[in-house]
Amino acid sequence: YKKEFEKYRAQLSRNYLFEQKIEEDMAREAYERSKEQINAQHVLIMVGYDALPQDTLQAYNKAIEVMQKAKNGEDFTDLVLQYSEEPNTKEQNGNLGYFSAFSMLYPFENAAYNTKVGAISDITRTSYGYHVIKVLDRRPTGNEITVSHIMVSNKNKDPKFDPQVRINELYQLLNQGQKFEDLAKQFSEDKNSGVSGGKLKPFTRGKLRAPKFETAAFKLTTPGDISMPVSSAFGWHIIRLEAISESKTFEQQRDRLLAQGNRGERLLAVTSEIRSKIKDKYGYTNDASYASFFNQFVDKEIFNRRWSYDSLNPTLDKVIFTIGSTRFYYRDFAAHLAVRQKRPVPTTVKTLESCVRYMYDDFETVVLQEYFIDKLEEENLDYAAVISEYRDGLLIFDVMEKNIWNAAKTDTLALQNFYQKNKATYLWQDRVDATILTSNEKAALEESKVLLQQGKTPQQVKELLNSDASLRVLLSKGMFENGDKQLPDNFEFVAGVSKIYKGQDGYTLVQVDQVLPSGEKSFDQVRGTVMSQYQQQLEASWMQSLREKYPVVIHKKTLKKIKKELKK
Repeated sequence: YKKEFEKYRAQLSRNYLFEQKIEEDMAREAYERSKEQINAQHVLIMVGYDALPQDTLQAYNKAIEVMQKAKNGEDFTDLVLQYSEEPNTKEQNGNLGYFSAFSMLYPFENAAYNTKVGAISDITRTSYGYHVIKVLDRRPTGNEITVSHIMVSNKNKDPKFDPQVRINELYQLLNQGQKFEDLAKQFSEDKNSGVSGGKLKPFTRGKLRAPKFETAAFKLTTPGDISMPVSSAFGWHIIRLEAISESKTFEQQRDRLLAQGNRGERLLAVTSEIRSKIKDKYGYTNDASYASFFNQFVDKEIFNRRWSYDSLNPTLDKVIFTIGSTRFYYRDFAAHLAVRQKRPVPTTVKTLESCVRYMYDDFETVVLQEYFIDKLEEENLDYAAVISEYRDGLLIFDVMEKNIWNAAKTDTLALQNFYQKNKATYLWQDRVDATILTSNEKAALEESKVLLQQGKTPQQVKELLNSDASLRVLLSKGMFENGDKQLPDNFEFVAGVSKIYKGQDGYTLVQVDQVLPSGEKSFDQVRGTVMSQYQQQLEASWMQSLREKYPVVIHKKTLKKIKKELKK
């Protein structure tokens, strides 16, 4: 409970800590930049923030040399190969491809977006070192598009099943006039989108984890256009363009942009500004000599997470900084170091001096924000109301988890007893082990029925009726329960070859190999349902016991008065 509450408290307070003009400005900046993608090439001279002064100066001078040569017209790719220290330089030639806001470190992004196409940037410093950037191209990001797709998974367990053959069959059916939505609902193996005719959520260029799918989708230019079958890591797809969205306004994207801005170097910029504001608001003084003391007090074992700290001699324990009327001491920072060393630090932190400096910034940020949060509940009524409501809600959740949800999960014997008492409600409906033949031609299924009655297998029927030029029959084999969407309405559960059923989307013929009558489901088959229903029973019993133990008395006159006040 305490861990969850502190996590939420910290998250909620961010809304108050970070709702500053600087964050809003950075969100607007990101919005404008996200309208455009930049293709760039760069030279990297590597040097960490904790490098020795002479090494930093040497790297900077080298970057100046590169920048001057590039601005004087020397071939940038040659300069990359000659100077860049980035891994894979020879393979990539410093090319970064297209990127937009939030794709690069913030200082790098700033430099790239402030440089014209064909121009060379000034030297840019990041945690990796010094960069010289050449902007090769800019292109519009483009609007969101909405597509539908039919997917055939490449993870079918049947070794004889070929997903490429099936997707080509479905594509042929589309060309023969069958509706995209109907085929998606019946055959798409993307279950989330299949039920809605294959429709996916809108996306922009570069947002999907399936580049081939995305490329094929963005090649479609007019709503209603349908792609050829295309493969991805997930399987085979047929894609239909549904809509090209209008550009979203800043207000429509504001929350997302603010959330993305609270990460990485953007967050560092905001955090630094907020620290300054907290210091200004409450008053702040510090002891600048802390660094020289801790550079001697800490040893290199801190990099191995084995630096030992027990206590600090009281004669050495000075005030490290004061915020408001609250003082923090060397011992507080030492205790923070002992705990903080257990977590990784940036790879750029390599010396004791840089480690102490980095961890002091971390310590100061934690303490200042905690101080602000403590004051927030006293100073901000809205925050106090929300945090109080969440505190109470989390307590209820904690009690429910302990008394109901975990009890239902761990008490296997009680679950088995509940199942035994209610197993008459856990029933299979009639099922068939069958092959379903579908076609939009009744004649094709009439031929199929004759062939099946003559002893041909469904696969043989398919091979006899279909050709490269025409797909007349589609097969689906498996176990189908009464009510399955692939079975025709009013289907008769009888072994053998069924009659031909007419549906809204064509005709259906079923060869039933075996009829399995309705019957009880085993405990393992319905375990999830049993657990859910048992939890509901436990909750109802627990709530009743609470009502009996703690009777609730409603003062009707007072309630009526409150209702009147609320209506005003």
